[in-house]
Amino acid sequence: MGSNVDENTWVFYKDRKEWADVVPVPQDDGPHPVVKIAYSNVFTDVYDYFRAMMCSGELSQRALDLTDDALNMNAANYTVWQYRRKILKHLGSNLENELTFCRDMIEVNPKNYQVWHHRRVIVEWLGDASRELRLTEMIFNQDAKNYHAWEHRQWVLRTFKLFDGELDFVDTLLEDDVRNNSAWNQRHFTIALTTGFTPEVIEREVEYAKNAIKKVVGNESAWSYLKGVAQHHDGYMGSICHLEEWCQEMYDAGTRSPHLLSFMIDINEDKMEREPSSREPVLKETLDMCEALANEHDKIREEYWKYVKRHLSHSFGA
Repeated sequence: MGSNVDENTWVFYKDRKEWADVVPVPQDDGPHPVVKIAYSNVFTDVYDYFRAMMCSGELSQRALDLTDDALNMNAANYTVWQYRRKILKHLGSNLENELTFCRDMIEVNPKNYQVWHHRRVIVEWLGDASRELRLTEMIFNQDAKNYHAWEHRQWVLRTFKLFDGELDFVDTLLEDDVRNNSAWNQRHFTIALTTGFTPEVIEREVEYAKNAIKKVVGNESAWSYLKGVAQHHDGYMGSICHLEEWCQEMYDAGTRSPHLLSFMIDINEDKMEREPSSREPVLKETLDMCEALANEHDKIREEYWKYVKRHLSHSFGA
């Protein structure tokens, strides 16, 4: 229906015989509202009758139908969703039909938290998440970074242990868009809750990230993932799959991506902590990189890199 319904064709609740026994309850904004919202006549009609239902505590099919109209007017109204769930439980309504209603609402309001929360509650009541992964995939086809869809998918995977094939799904997304930070996050999430970051997995994932970086060296998402994986390693991060040498080769070849330099600074900091005797040349190189980032390669974060330079000088200087 939507909030732009035609008042000329809308049958107002106050004119419906089946609602004649109900006295509508107007919204009370107080005697002197500062900024009074100009609701449409249809919106006012629907919500006046919804408030009447809540005041009387009516839990009926007509009250459920009324929430349909109220949510189509404002899908973000938490109170209406909560009351709708109360009615559904009281009536023992068909929850399969409710999933269909919810899917239709999500398609129109894909970034509405309340709709996704309602969906989760219904899935919990049913104890059946067989449709949920497919639903999120449909949403990702419209917006591959929809936060609410990713949150819902992670809840489903974690709650119903449906991780089989998830890494393959992530691979597909990253093949379509290697910069998809949501997919990179999902890869880390999936591994953390399945195999964990064993030495073998760390080596595999480092190579995976390196291959992605080769495609787009300026891809911050892949560099962030590489750093996250490397931090699971107990030893010197530069030794994993020869990361130090790999970075140095790119640097020597003329690559000056801020992400490369930032990663090399992290490696050097780790190295200075582990090898105090070789700090002096490594520190000089690292401070030069901070200077280059501040003045040339990442000027938008100039003050940050100056801070990092001061911090490293204080921590590792003579």
